[in-house]
Amino acid sequence: MADQSKPLLLSADDSNVDHKTRPEALTFDNIVEQSLSDFGFWQLFQVILVGLDLFFDDQQIFITAYTDAYPTWHCLNHTICDHSTSDICQLPRSAWEWDGGSKDKTVISDLGLECSSSLLRSMPSSAFYIGAIVGGFVLALIPDGSLGRKKLVLLSTFAMSITSISVAFSANVWIYTTLKFIIGFSRSQTWSYALVLISERVSTRWRPRATMIPFTFFVLGFMSLSGIAFLAQHSSWRFLYLYTAVPAIFYCIFLYIFALESPRWLHMQGNDEEAINVLKSMSSKNKPYLESLVSQLPPEQETSEELPRYSIKDFFFRKWAFRRIVVVMIILFGLGISYYGVPLAARDIDVNIYLSETLNAVVELPTFVITPILLERFNRRSSVLVNTLLGGASGVLCFVLSLLGKTGMAFAFELATFFCARIGFNLMAVYMVEMFPTCVRSSATMMFRQALVVGGACCPLIASIGRDLPSVSFAIFGVAMSGFGLFVLILPETKGSSLCDTMEEQEKRDQTINTSHC
Repeated sequence: MADQSKPLLLSADDSNVDHKTRPEALTFDNIVEQSLSDFGFWQLFQVILVGLDLFFDDQQIFITAYTDAYPTWHCLNHTICDHSTSDICQLPRSAWEWDGGSKDKTVISDLGLECSSSLLRSMPSSAFYIGAIVGGFVLALIPDGSLGRKKLVLLSTFAMSITSISVAFSANVWIYTTLKFIIGFSRSQTWSYALVLISERVSTRWRPRATMIPFTFFVLGFMSLSGIAFLAQHSSWRFLYLYTAVPAIFYCIFLYIFALESPRWLHMQGNDEEAINVLKSMSSKNKPYLESLVSQLPPEQETSEELPRYSIKDFFFRKWAFRRIVVVMIILFGLGISYYGVPLAARDIDVNIYLSETLNAVVELPTFVITPILLERFNRRSSVLVNTLLGGASGVLCFVLSLLGKTGMAFAFELATFFCARIGFNLMAVYMVEMFPTCVRSSATMMFRQALVVGGACCPLIASIGRDLPSVSFAIFGVAMSGFGLFVLILPETKGSSLCDTMEEQEKRDQTINTSHC
């Protein structure tokens, strides 16, 4: 690859570029920022197309809440059966019946797990999350330059969808559990792949808003799942997997046909001409400017074999990168504990569980409007710091008010804690993308997500503490969010900076910023 310190392209046709705005040394980063500055229809279309991936991903995350639920039943022989006191495992099968008369309404009734241990009944859901954790670490080992952003999004979603369709034909709980593990493994990094692809196809100015679009689809996916499950409540649980997975297959077809590769990734592979063509496809008012650049490409490009290879190991060999990724993971671990744990611990507050879960889902939607405002008006570090401190304070106040018996106010602060956890997650998603270069950005995003998931895995244990001391888990969530959030002070500020492509370029920029601050 050409030396990043030298101009990639020099403009020979000055008729298409303003002399007052065009830098003398035209780098590829300048080209991306200029060509994508308008954020027209085709850029928005590409962001929405990739963002829809999280819509289907979210459905597979929460689908077991409906498919693996314990169904209701009623007595047939009231002489030996009393619904309020009888245990169906102690009754003859002829004495009771599942409500609706459908044996295959859920996994529990269809596979005969009603009298099995809670461990066996929860095994498919556990296998899904174990698969997600294992897949996160395994897939993080794939070098960023191996397949490309688009292919990774497509393959992960397609594998998840095909396996989800296969679930509908599970003959027993062991096959079902194995397939759930594969689903978790397949989609473990879908979110990371989609976020990186979107971030690398928009300019610095539009990145805060563009990256909120996939998160919005994530919440909408959960809401749509509730509607689909309600409409299919009298059908077999197997159909719910088909109703969610089959549309995802058609989505994969559209993604394959219409989605464009990351121009920054193509540039890193030495495919500058193809990268320019992608920019031309997404740009509206800057096409004449880009046309003049195509003819100026060097006649001989370095092959991908000659390019330096980067992978997750680079985080360990460079001190600044290792320190940065560790700090980011610490912050995300704290946010993960709060984001996944607060809704789980809401049962400790004396409010309707269905109302509390619905409001926790609804409260996420405003965060996708507020986050871009914070990113555009304030710097990254102060936004994350203030948000985590407020969220931590809300968690502690929720605990105190709950002890005092002020249920309504305690629930309000529970919502505030969850709201801040979501805002912090959104802020860190954009912040993290800006802190790591294109060559390792995908790997960094995977580690980012793994820290979030590991934090979430600790939540059930923390939430269970609330059974002995009501609502104390909220204080733990709050202290974790604020305490780990303080680590953001170690990170560099990135507001207004464009994305770097190589580790060397990132190092050079950081040194320049540090020198200017001194």
